[in-house]
Amino acid sequence: MKRILWITCFWIVMNCGSALAQLTPTLHPELNPSSKNSRELFDESMRLFDTSYDPNAHLVLRPHDGGTHVRGHYMVRESSWYALGLMMRARSNNRPADVDRAAQILGTVLDQQYLDPNMKCYGTFKRSPEEPGPGDHDVAFTSYDPNWRQFIGTTLEMILIEFPGRLPSELETRMYRAIDAAVSGEIHDGRLVPSYSNIALMYGALWDFAAVHDNNADWLSRSQAWTEQVYSLFQRYGTFNEYNAPTYYGVDLYGLALWREYGSTPRMRRLGHVMEAALWNDLANFYQPELRNIAGPYDRSYGMDMSNYVTVTGVWMRTALDAAHAPLPSKPTLTTSQVADMWFAPHVTLLGTHIPNAALVKFRRFIGPHMVHRRIDSTRVTTSWVGDRAIWGGEFTGMTKDSGGKTQFHPVTVQWSMPDGSIGWIKVTRSPNVDAVADPEGVTITTHGDVSFRVFTGKGPSKISKTTWSLPGFLAEIQTDARSFSISQPGDCADCKDMLYTGVRSIRMELHADRSHPSDRSGN
Repeated sequence: MKRILWITCFWIVMNCGSALAQLTPTLHPELNPSSKNSRELFDESMRLFDTSYDPNAHLVLRPHDGGTHVRGHYMVRESSWYALGLMMRARSNNRPADVDRAAQILGTVLDQQYLDPNMKCYGTFKRSPEEPGPGDHDVAFTSYDPNWRQFIGTTLEMILIEFPGRLPSELETRMYRAIDAAVSGEIHDGRLVPSYSNIALMYGALWDFAAVHDNNADWLSRSQAWTEQVYSLFQRYGTFNEYNAPTYYGVDLYGLALWREYGSTPRMRRLGHVMEAALWNDLANFYQPELRNIAGPYDRSYGMDMSNYVTVTGVWMRTALDAAHAPLPSKPTLTTSQVADMWFAPHVTLLGTHIPNAALVKFRRFIGPHMVHRRIDSTRVTTSWVGDRAIWGGEFTGMTKDSGGKTQFHPVTVQWSMPDGSIGWIKVTRSPNVDAVADPEGVTITTHGDVSFRVFTGKGPSKISKTTWSLPGFLAEIQTDARSFSISQPGDCADCKDMLYTGVRSIRMELHADRSHPSDRSGN
């Protein structure tokens, strides 16, 4: 019935020019009260939001997690997320004061939008009100973030769809105009490509929404072409170009959920369902539920242990798994690494988590040691070993990708269960263009130059040499033609060690889980 009503509304808008806000049904009348996990996740997120809210600034304060280099005390994007959560809580718990707070926040967020159409940053929003205004030499992702168009724009979209008439009409009008500016700014910027998957998916949803609301046939045609391009890229190999990214896969799932719930055509909604299910099934193959981690390699990652830092993928999975088993810190605080991503919970709990049953089984119970081979594109291939007590992976890039500097690309990763039950890990932090291939016995690395590794072992003892890394509960035997080897203590991780191999052409890592535990390689 909801779908029939939506299609009817869409026809009226496209043929009569009526306002979508007056016609769209409320698709999610409750905060999924039957899901204990979703309710716990939402409440935890709102507790952190409430603690961080400044009633004088009408914005949330930045958490002290050390996970950002953006200056400023307040967070504009995350404040819009709080407004969504407040609207949900107001409807669920009959709290009119939450609606008033949401309205104040949204007005402040809209004040932060760049509205000069002659600027590259047109339509996006300040990351913080303290951020300097646009100048002659503004650089994307340095002086402003163009992706705030999509993150904030789709949040405004959800509020307008789900809570029609609950906010002052003048504010709703401003929200529609802000969405139009965000879409127009992205069109004129011309920087976005369909392969930039997490932003491309949100953009497709936002563009479609704006086109229908504005009765803009040109935008509707172009947005539909955009969604087809995104799907066509996915269809080639059944995956996204930003591959195996614990944070950004969660944003992909958000974009796909927007398609399946709010897409203006049956096809758009179906494509959202199809890609969403495929992504969940792919994730499940890499997941080790006893380690609460997704095996690498990671195309984009902020951390190495999902049980100790917040990822958006972990937020999604928390709706299906209890706190003790989800790949998410069980008791996050405002000092937890990347904790601001926990504030994505209102979107997740409102849109609902659609995990295929086969994937859900793998998220809840380890199915046994296995290899995963996955082609990303015509050149790149990932290989991962998912064992009983250890997981590792490598990416063969065809010598097209390097690692280092500000990159989030980790072409070689290892995680294992240490004797105290915590997670130890290894990753390549710097390398020239590299090929890495994993197998059940270890990882082979091919490159031309210097390769740096970082090892985390917590407080556990370790003994590291050029050929042997004896770590708590883990052993790595190294064969290499490297000219030299050195080890150092990084300043930003007291429990880590950095190893540098210089003049490398090949490194073979033979990897062994602690023999006091069941062997990872039994039965292979």
